[in-house]
Amino acid sequence: MVQSASRRPVAASPCRSPCPVAGALDVLGDRWTLLVVRDLLLGRARFKEFAAAPEGIPTNILSERLSRLVAHGIAEQVPCVDGGKHLAYRLTKKGRALRPILVAMKDWGLAWQPGTKDLLKPR
Repeated sequence: MVQSASRRPVAASPCRSPCPVAGALDVLGDRWTLLVVRDLLLGRARFKEFAAAPEGIPTNILSERLSRLVAHGIAEQVPCVDGGKHLAYRLTKKGRALRPILVAMKDWGLAWQPGTKDLLKPR
């Protein structure tokens, strides 16, 4: 279990069905989680960087989503590169495995959603 910003433990909950799509949606299927993963893929690491994203995720939801990603082994907390007192986040191997999914979603959005632009550049 992981402590959220409100100091309540966030546990990885069991899947509601044996369907792998349902299992993935249990972890990733809300309005904000994949946007946090996107930001991690783009190199953002600090809470304030996630909070500054153009979608305007509320900070209480951001705290919960980061805790959920850590609890599920998709992200991990690490010391900040600048040596500051705050922790940073980075994707684990499990989290980096989401890249092709986000790239496919990006490609779909570019093709079918007018007004979108490519923010997820290949590395």
